[in-house]
Formats: sequence, C-alpha cells, structure tokens
Amino acid sequence: MSEGECSAEGKPSTTIPAPLPARRPGKAWLLDLVLLGALWGASFLFMRICAPEFGALPTAAVRVGIATLLLVPLMLARGHGPSLYRYWKPALGIGILNSGLPFALFSFALISINSGLGAVLNATVPMFGALVAWGFFGERPDRSRSLGLVIGFAGVAMLAGGSAGFQSGADETAARWAMAACLAACICYAFAASLTRKHLTGVPALATAAGSQIGATLALAVPALLLWPAQMPSMKAWLALVALGTACTALAYILFFRIIETAGPARALTVTFLVPVFAVFYGVIFLGEHVTQWMLVCAAVIVCGVALSTGLVHLGRRQRAQA
Repeated sequence: MSEGECSAEGKPSTTIPAPLPARRPGKAWLLDLVLLGALWGASFLFMRICAPEFGALPTAAVRVGIATLLLVPLMLARGHGPSLYRYWKPALGIGILNSGLPFALFSFALISINSGLGAVLNATVPMFGALVAWGFFGERPDRSRSLGLVIGFAGVAMLAGGSAGFQSGADETAARWAMAACLAACICYAFAASLTRKHLTGVPALATAAGSQIGATLALAVPALLLWPAQMPSMKAWLALVALGTACTALAYILFFRIIETAGPARALTVTFLVPVFAVFYGVIFLGEHVTQWMLVCAAVIVCGVALSTGLVHLGRRQRAQA
C-alpha cells in the first residue's frame, strides 16, 4: 500500500476489493484523509531512522509483524475470520507483493536517499497501476490519462537525472539503485492491485489487509532472522520501528478503510497527493534534509501526471459535458 493507488508506502488500490455502496459523505472524512496522509508520510521518516540500523529486511519484517498482531484480532472481532479462511491462499500470496517486498525495497532505498524523495517516487504507484490494469484487464487509458502517464514518467526521469534527494556522502551508484528500488516497490503495489481485483473481489477489506500482513510476515521472518543486525539497534531506532508498524501500517489501514466506506475509493485515492507533502515536511524538520527547487519542480510534474493518469483530473471533460 502508496506508502498510493497509493502505498503507501502503502497504497490504496492494493487493498480495495470491490466498489462499496455509495454513501453521502459528511466532512469528517476530510480529517481522516489528512491524518492518513500524515501517517503514511511519517512512514518514510521512520524508515529513514530505523533502516540503517536494522537493515532492510528486518525493518520490513518487524513492521508487518507488528501490524499483523494488531489487525488480526480486529479482523476476528469484526467477524471476518471465515472470509480470510476461505481466501487465505491468494490473500497471503498477494501480501508478499502488497507489503513484504515493497516495504523491504523502500527500507533499502531510504538508506541512500532522503525520505522526501522516496515519498515522491511512491506517488507514481497510481501510474504503474494504470499500466498494469491496461495489461491485465485491457483497460486502455484515454488520451487524458495517457498524457498523464507520459507527464508522470517524465517527472521521474527528471528526478533520476539529478542528484536532488540523495543522502549527503552517499555513493551516486548506490543512490541510483535506491531510486530503482523505489520504482520496483511501486510496480509491486501495482501488480498487487490487479491481483487483488482478480482474486479477492468481494472479500472484506479488513480481511484482505490482515491476510496480506500475515503473508508478508511469514515470507520475511526467516530472511530477517538470518540478516538480523549483530549490534543491538538504538532505542531511537526501536521506537521508530514500533511507530512504523502500529501507526503507519495498522492504524493507517483502519483509517483508509473508513475513508473508503464513508467517502468512496475515489476520494481515498487523493491521499496520494498528501503523502509527499508530509514526508518532505518531516524530513526537513526532523532530519534536516535539504529540498532543492529542482526536486520540487519534479515532484509537481509527477503529481500532475498522477492526477491525469488516475482520472482525478480529466482534460476536455467540461467541453464534452457542454456538447
């Protein structure tokens, strides 16, 4: 999930199993949306703090393990256990693509790049989602969405062509690999979205989320133990990792599902635009990260591409409506 159709570093489309009945939203969902953006934005801050000490795989494993411990009891309390039991194979398998791999890839990346840059790259999840939906379901994007894809990926190329957002002293080759890891994580989210749509349509979202965390935990447990750091991480790193699993994963999922229920998937998708804003803010305030004008320009280009490619903004809509 765009740590989004976000990730969210997480990512919304990775967990939406089916359209929910239309409801008339009040304004309370706006507060949930802002809080969700703040939580998913903070995930990049926390990964930047704990990943260098724990390593990528242990960071991801503990994160999904904590989320599993919190989400499974809630799922059972809501009575969704039978749904997960019936669809446990696809739920656990998709969890590897939806949580395990992307969380590990982002943790690896944030050792070499700033948290804000990671969040900006995470915003490309909806664009990759559109491409995968085209390939999986033949949903050919119209001209407006195609233009959005071109603009969005142009923004990514602009970012890759500069050094904005690299950690000071980081090897440039390592930083490029880190950016590639972020994009690979976004591709994982996109494929998870299509697989969820194909195999888990109609399954309660909370059951899908809990199942995905179980699958990710099982997949990462042994590699994380083998790569566990020889030196005990600091208390600061432990606190960041606990916050990552509780607030930025378990609580964030709950908020996200509530937004879908009260305001609909389309409004939930707009969290994509909030996550980079919060992540950049946290990075500057708490980590002293430097944000250049070039990085802001590239981020604006990517956000414009996401808005068009997801259909949140559509060129020519008014003209057709008037015709």
